[in-house]
Amino acid sequence: MRLGLEPIGGELLLSRAERQENVGQQEQLAKAIREKRKVVRDGWGAERVHRKNKWTTWERIEALKDPGTEPFVVGTLVNWGRDFPGSKRQAPGAGVVTAFCQVHGRWTMVIANDNTVASGAWWPKTPEKIQRAQEMALRLGLPVVYLVDCSGLFLPEQSKSFPGLTGAGHIFKKNSVLSAAGVPQIAGVFGDCIAGGGYMPIISDRVYMTEQAYMVIAGAALIKGAKALKLTSLDIGGPEVHVHRSGCADVRVPDDKVCIEQIRGEIDRLPSSAVPFYRYGVSPEEPLHAIGDLDALFPVDHRHSYDMRQLIARLVDGSLFHEVFADQGQEMITGIGRVGGLWVGFVGNDLSPHPHPDGAGMRPGGILYREGIAKIAAFSRACNADGIPIVWLQDIAGFDIGVEAEANGLLGFGSSLIYTNSTNETPMFTVLVRKASGAGYYAMAGLPYEPILQVSLPMARLSVMEGRTLAIAAYNTKLDENFEIATDDPEAREEIAAGMKRTEDRIEADMDPVVAAANMDTDEIVCVDELRARLVAMAEMSYQATGRRRVKNPRIWSIHDLEILTRRRGAQEPSVAATPLVSKDTVAPEPGAVAVLATMDGTFWARPQPDAAAFLSAGDHVSVGDTIGLMEIMKTFSPIRSEMNGTWLGTALEDGEPIQPGKVVGWVRPG
Repeated sequence: MRLGLEPIGGELLLSRAERQENVGQQEQLAKAIREKRKVVRDGWGAERVHRKNKWTTWERIEALKDPGTEPFVVGTLVNWGRDFPGSKRQAPGAGVVTAFCQVHGRWTMVIANDNTVASGAWWPKTPEKIQRAQEMALRLGLPVVYLVDCSGLFLPEQSKSFPGLTGAGHIFKKNSVLSAAGVPQIAGVFGDCIAGGGYMPIISDRVYMTEQAYMVIAGAALIKGAKALKLTSLDIGGPEVHVHRSGCADVRVPDDKVCIEQIRGEIDRLPSSAVPFYRYGVSPEEPLHAIGDLDALFPVDHRHSYDMRQLIARLVDGSLFHEVFADQGQEMITGIGRVGGLWVGFVGNDLSPHPHPDGAGMRPGGILYREGIAKIAAFSRACNADGIPIVWLQDIAGFDIGVEAEANGLLGFGSSLIYTNSTNETPMFTVLVRKASGAGYYAMAGLPYEPILQVSLPMARLSVMEGRTLAIAAYNTKLDENFEIATDDPEAREEIAAGMKRTEDRIEADMDPVVAAANMDTDEIVCVDELRARLVAMAEMSYQATGRRRVKNPRIWSIHDLEILTRRRGAQEPSVAATPLVSKDTVAPEPGAVAVLATMDGTFWARPQPDAAAFLSAGDHVSVGDTIGLMEIMKTFSPIRSEMNGTWLGTALEDGEPIQPGKVVGWVRPG
């Protein structure tokens, strides 16, 4: 059997002004992220390291990776903006670099102490960051390379990095678990390797030491009599001791350059990547629609919708995609495409309105309803059974709420989905595109459900609920049924309004993806134009190792069976949106005028903000893609766009007026 791939996406229907505004915001967000990355990469500067005739950590990584390849760094912004008592400087990246790097064509996980930052000391969050990288390598079966240059714990903050379940000692358990699982570990020791830093390389399969390196449980400063005997830490635990006497290291090398060359040689002796085999004779190809278009896709206002399929079209090879269960749960997108020539499953939120399955008009997207939950749970189980990696594209406001939702048993369906994602063995990767709210964030494989990797785009918003919604919940007893302040006392009203504003502002600040990255609530912030390359890396890492997980021949996928069983017979039923009816009492203002119709129940708004001018006035020229008005439901705004060029003859509705499918919004004179 062959999977029928079909073209997905197309030209973005946006006005020139909207395109420029969207692109401007993305460029600004990306610039801010890249500036922060540079601060982290620079560390505390290379001068002190170079005075010791050593390479910096990044110089070692550049020499280790294959020429012309780009490291996929994770955890860049851990501890961003955090001050520590006892240090006049912050600790960029928690003083350690963790990055996926290609070495002799094989993806590896590189864990490297940043020797420019307090001589590679371990700060709060350093152990957790190292363990997170070790876990990624374990789940994918990737070789781990440790570039060790560590002066031990940053002692003034030892209470935050030494004890506890994920304290520094847990790194060594992870070393052991990786070894037990047969994951190759190779260590290069380049300098200080004290206490915990001394334990980390020992369990590795191969340990290299440079002439400047030493590994000690305690340095010379803590050993009685060392000063009188003029002993240094190098004398106590250098390569002369550990390579030639103790056997704690394997090979002695003169310097950083030779050490890196030897480590590359070790990687080259490992089994080659299985990626070409699992491409099944297909060559990778770029998407038909350029990834650069994505800067224009996302509206500046996070409440406004966009077409998730346009995102997928710029991520999959050839912009070709096979949508699975397309007729069910249409608020969710499930399907399969190739990424870098490799099969990958996608689950994404469709933010467009869709017909209610009971025929009761339209309902908004970006929300989990019963049918969509069942659909993505079945798809997730099928991908797991077939060994297809899954990418979750989150832009979700949460679960549906209300009488119908409870009567439909959303709690039970949601629990089934959570169980599925909690027990899957196939690699899963989560992308927080924009909103990642409430239990919907959990259900769609958010970080608490242990995807191998979760990345955020720069406009991602991670929270239980939006700031305004949370402020309403916090002050609910002081509000009426319309969520307006329920008092006429001017002082009381002012106090309540100010309190709600403070709450909203605080929550909005907490939703910044940089805050999430600093707290390790997301693994990395990826700029929009980098997402495709990152997904290619994720796909290749998923298929690199053989014999570690089930990977079924596409001919025998269980997804084929599910599609046959769920396919509708005969012609597809027309949707409410496809055949809207113009109200009988609506009269065109002139012959040949074309009505623009609403497609869902909600509220109409002719302007982007209450104090702003309307999108269009009578007599204005209108182009394909221009916004005519907004449909609002549950605080989500979907644009009503022109599908033709012409002259706007006037808006038929007032701001705040209820709309239903088929109701006339206004009229266009074509031409």
